[in-house]
Amino acid sequence: MSEGNVTFVKEFFIVGFPGLHVNYYGLVSAVMFFVYMCTLLGNVIFVILFVKEKTLHKPMYYIFVNLVISDVLFSTTTLPKIIVRYWFQAGTISFVSCFIQMYFVHYFSTVDSYILALMAIDRFVAVCCPLRYHSIMTNRNVLILSLVAWILAHTIVLMMAIRAFPLPYCGPNTILHCYCDHISLTRLACTDRTPYSIPAFVSAMVILLGSLSIILFSYGCITVAVLRISSTQGRLKTLSTCSSQLIIISLFFIPRCFNYLSNNIGISFNADLQIAIVMLYSLLPPMFNPLIYSLRTAEVQKILISHFRKTHVHTNI
Repeated sequence: MSEGNVTFVKEFFIVGFPGLHVNYYGLVSAVMFFVYMCTLLGNVIFVILFVKEKTLHKPMYYIFVNLVISDVLFSTTTLPKIIVRYWFQAGTISFVSCFIQMYFVHYFSTVDSYILALMAIDRFVAVCCPLRYHSIMTNRNVLILSLVAWILAHTIVLMMAIRAFPLPYCGPNTILHCYCDHISLTRLACTDRTPYSIPAFVSAMVILLGSLSIILFSYGCITVAVLRISSTQGRLKTLSTCSSQLIIISLFFIPRCFNYLSNNIGISFNADLQIAIVMLYSLLPPMFNPLIYSLRTAEVQKILISHFRKTHVHTNI
């Protein structure tokens, strides 16, 4: 069949977990709704604190604000539709809406990977070059680098969407996923997807491995610097902060790399397990990031305690 802009598919149906029994639809939607609410609550609390407290207007927190915005937008792009699918059994999504969702799914994921790399660079400069930190990681420089991350992510992902949109979709319209993504969509095209999947795969791996390389290099240098600290307490404190961040980073990057590799080199396993892995690395980091990157820091904890005490005093009065 010749390729073109004409498509026989007018809408898609998001299946979610293909092996999930209908009796568990309510439970799954409730869990996802809980995750979404926790994600919104944790991230919105930090944004409110950041806006109100000028003491948080520092490079590290400016970087985290970008991560917060990306995480909230990613969760809002993906979760409401799959919650509605299981809660009200309304999984239909229009052709154009599916591609818009696909674009934003990959866009915000790309922004996340760049921002995580920028956070690792910030920590590298803070630990390894502490005397030059305030001259290198200024608020202005951080905002410029963050803007570059958002713009660069747009150009790469837009290319993927533009190449996938005009493919002939004339067969099945069921998406075996919890949201529209490039792999799930292009699999439904009535044509050889190799010319489209290989460039997308290369782009994804360049983004993921490029960001991961920066992160590993930064934390490798941080580890070496920490081991040189004579104070055991200072060493443990720094390692504790880095270890929690590395857990989230590992959860973000490793399953993504495995998912892209398995789909492009022919490794197949249970569809429900694969989707569960994707949802795990898609939904948990946005929910836990506020706790790991901000609410655990002594500065933010002091502000929260101060606000809590003021609220408690006003309530008693």
